[in-house]
Amino acid sequence: MAPNADRLRNRHGNGKDAVVTDETISTEVPTRTLDTLKGCEVCIDGIVYDISDFDHPGGESLNIFGGNDVTVQYKMIHPYHTDKHLEKMKQVAIVKDYQCEFTFGSEFERELKREVFKIVHRGREFGTNGWYFRAFFYIGLYFYLQYRWLTQGTSWQLAIIYGISQAFIGLNVQHDANHGAASKNAWVNNVLGLGADLIGGSKWLWMQQHWTHHAFTNHGEKDPDAHGAEPFFLFHDYPKGHPARMFIHRFQAFYFLFVLAGYWLSEMTNPAIWDLKQRGAMSAGLRMDSDYTVRSRKYARAIRAYYMFVHIVYPFLKQGLKWSVFGNIMLMGASSSLTLAVLFALSHNFEGADRDPTLLYDDNKKTGAERTSVDWYKMQVETSCTYGGFISGCLTGGLNFQVEHHLFPRMSSAWYPFIAPTVREVCKKHNVKYAFYPWVFQNMVSTVKYMNAAGTGDHWINSPYSGKL
Repeated sequence: MAPNADRLRNRHGNGKDAVVTDETISTEVPTRTLDTLKGCEVCIDGIVYDISDFDHPGGESLNIFGGNDVTVQYKMIHPYHTDKHLEKMKQVAIVKDYQCEFTFGSEFERELKREVFKIVHRGREFGTNGWYFRAFFYIGLYFYLQYRWLTQGTSWQLAIIYGISQAFIGLNVQHDANHGAASKNAWVNNVLGLGADLIGGSKWLWMQQHWTHHAFTNHGEKDPDAHGAEPFFLFHDYPKGHPARMFIHRFQAFYFLFVLAGYWLSEMTNPAIWDLKQRGAMSAGLRMDSDYTVRSRKYARAIRAYYMFVHIVYPFLKQGLKWSVFGNIMLMGASSSLTLAVLFALSHNFEGADRDPTLLYDDNKKTGAERTSVDWYKMQVETSCTYGGFISGCLTGGLNFQVEHHLFPRMSSAWYPFIAPTVREVCKKHNVKYAFYPWVFQNMVSTVKYMNAAGTGDHWINSPYSGKL
C-alpha cells in the first residue's frame, strides 16, 4: 500500500469537493496528472491504480475504462464498497489537486441504500428466474424471426415485427448484461451482452457511451446522450443565443421522432465500430485506447459484418435488387430505432427535469468561487423519471423505472418494481424531486412539451439563470 494511503482516501461525504493537496501528499508517493494515465491504470478519488494484474470479479470489461478517472463509475457500480475494497488493487501514484464535482455519502444516499438493501439483499440483486424466462423468450423470438427473414424473404409485416424484436433484445437482454446485472458470473454477462452486437450495435461502444451517460446524466458537457442528436435537434436546453441553436430547432417537437427513426441507419454507417472509440464519450473526455479495447476490435468488426450480411446483403441476394427489399430493410431498422430511441428519450427529457445539475459548480470553477460538489444520488433522481409499473417493466426491460435504474444500475431490472415504492418514500422524506407518470402517454406528452421548449428556448425567457429578471 502507498504511504499515507489511508489519509489520501477522502470519502468526501461532507458535500465538499474531494481534493488531494500538497498537505496530503507524501514525498515518497509519485504524483501524476490525469492525462498521463496509462491504458492499464485508473484513477479513483485521486489515487492511481494499476489494474493490469487485477483479477476483477466482474470480468475484464473493467479494462474498457483503462486510462481514465473512474471515480464516479466505480462508486455507482459498487454501492456496497468501502475503502477496504480498494486496498485489493495496486496503488502506484496520486493525482495532485484532484477534485470531483460529485459528492457521495450523504444522509439521503445512506438511508436510500439502507432501506433498499432490506428488500434486495447483497448478492441477490442479479437476474431472477422470471428475468431469465423473459430474456430467453425474447432471444427465441429474435432468432425465430431471423430464420423467417432468411428463409422466406422480407415483407413489410415481418420487417416491423423483426425490428421490434431486436429492440426487445436491446431493452431486455443486453442492457442488464452490459451493466453486469444479469448474473454474478462475468461470463454470463459477457455472452448476453453480445446481444447488443446481434441487433446492429456494439457492446463495447454501448458500454463506453452508456456508462458515461449514467455517471454524468444530463451533464452540460459530459453526457453523450444529451448531445448525441445534434445538430438535428437538441435534447440539452441551451441558453438563448448559444451557437448550438439553429432556426430549425424551433420546430423539433414536430420532427424529432422522425429523426430518431434513423438511429439504426446511423449505427450501420458509424465508423466507430472500426476503432471502438465512441465519439460522444470521447467528447466527454473518455480515453478508449486500452489494450482490452484494442483486442476487442476484431470481434466487434466480425459480428458487425455478420449482422450486415444477414440483414442487408442476403435479402438482396435472395430477392434481387428491388426497391421493395430496400424499403423492408429500412422499415426493419426504423421499427427497431423507434422502439428503442423513443423509450430512451422519455427517460431524461421531460418537463421539470434537471437539465444541467452541475451548472453552479462549473460556473464557480470558472470564476474561482468556492465550489460545493453535487450529491450524485440526488442528481440521478432529479434528472430521471419513472412511468408505468410491472407490465411496462417486462416490455421495456425496466427502463420505465429510470429513477431506480440510475440509482442502482448494477441491480437487475427485475427488482425495480419492488424497490420503487421505497425509493419514492425516501425521496419524499429528503425533499428530493421524484418524477412519476402513471401512464407512458403522459410521459410522452411531457417529453414533447419539453422538446418544444428546448428547441424554442422558452425556458430561458425571464429565467432567473438568464440574468434578466
